[in-house]
Amino acid sequence: MANESAIFFNQFLRAPAVTGAIAPSSRRLSSAVCVPVPERGDPVVVELGPGTGPFTGEIQRRLGGRGRHLAVEINPQLAGVLAAAHPGAEIVVDTAARLPELLAERGLPEADVIVSGLPWAAFSYGRQSEVLRAVVRALAPGGAFTTFSYVHARALPPALRFRRRLSESFEEVVPGRTVWRNLPPAFVYHARRPRR
Repeated sequence: MANESAIFFNQFLRAPAVTGAIAPSSRRLSSAVCVPVPERGDPVVVELGPGTGPFTGEIQRRLGGRGRHLAVEINPQLAGVLAAAHPGAEIVVDTAARLPELLAERGLPEADVIVSGLPWAAFSYGRQSEVLRAVVRALAPGGAFTTFSYVHARALPPALRFRRRLSESFEEVVPGRTVWRNLPPAFVYHARRPRR
């Protein structure tokens, strides 16, 4: 874990707007974000911005070898760490904005669950819109999308803008409880039924 934290922090120093956090997400935040991963069946679960893999490990644990798990990471170094640690996940080095195409290239019509570790508050309006459109296009009609926001950034204009965009993109958006045992503390957004 210490090695993963050092790698993550190093990537943050190199590109803070891309990495978006100084440390990997905690086990408690991972558990809260991955709640929608089904306990039965063979779901298609997509993970955006997995970093060093705290959500990846939780998704793999919940899937228990079922379904498909596609993890889209833009940073090649983090993707390499992820692939070595989680051979059960299909790691793709690409941008989240290409999600519908990435699914189609693998013969997958849509995702049942999309879990995001992306730094939404660090994105410009255009980037937020582009990636959120890709999420809506890629998600099954009854699918679930989860992401999180840091408590300290909640009132910043990019975070407020993202919250509005989320409500415009989904019929239901429910904020979860604050996860204080995370660096920094965070809360989860659970969204369902994408508006096409």
